[in-house]
Amino acid sequence: MFGDDEARGPRPLPARRALVDDVYDAVLGLLMDRVIEPGARVNIDAVARDLDVSPTPVREALTRLEAEGLVAKRALKGYVAAPLLDAAGLRDLYDMRELLEPEAARRASTRLDDDTEAELAESVAQMRAASAPDEEESFRNYRRFIDEDLRFHHLIAEHAESPLLAEAIVRLRSHMHLYRLNFRHDFEDDTANEHQRILDALCRRDAAAAAEAMRAHIENSYERLGPALARRAANASE
Repeated sequence: MFGDDEARGPRPLPARRALVDDVYDAVLGLLMDRVIEPGARVNIDAVARDLDVSPTPVREALTRLEAEGLVAKRALKGYVAAPLLDAAGLRDLYDMRELLEPEAARRASTRLDDDTEAELAESVAQMRAASAPDEEESFRNYRRFIDEDLRFHHLIAEHAESPLLAEAIVRLRSHMHLYRLNFRHDFEDDTANEHQRILDALCRRDAAAAAEAMRAHIENSYERLGPALARRAANASE
């Protein structure tokens, strides 16, 4: 007879694809949370030790992240985290968002179910809660806010029923998320209000209004963030 521990045996290891996906998510989190700072070298062995995995899935995760522009492979240095966008890069990102996300909102307007509408509404509510003044929880609330911003846009992209469109939007949003973590701005109320207008149009199943609300939101977001980056660049050159 086996003892209790022997009867149970070792826990089955996750499938290789699941392991690689988990490591990818973990490394992406290190980049998004600034544990690995923009422009810093990624120490593969150290990351592998921290995640308790071999270096192989870490390298595979970094290959995927390189394709998404979030890390780059440098001669003699290995992988480094992508630097933050400069003014031209931010403008290009917003131009691409304006091409893709209104179309995603237009498509999603006819495909949302009640559960997804409730998730989007909950996201807006969480954004409003996170934007309430609280000096002690200031950064944590800000992090919650931009996490919900990411969630809102990803939900819409996922319900456009176009895997390629959704994938492109998610990649762009990762750069946006990283930028916002590094440069805080007082835009929370405006962003939540604009998300609400997008949601209202989606709930009415008004494809044209949903696309226009998304387009206006992206334009307004750039108007809030673009000047801040320009001021940062000017200060750095002084």
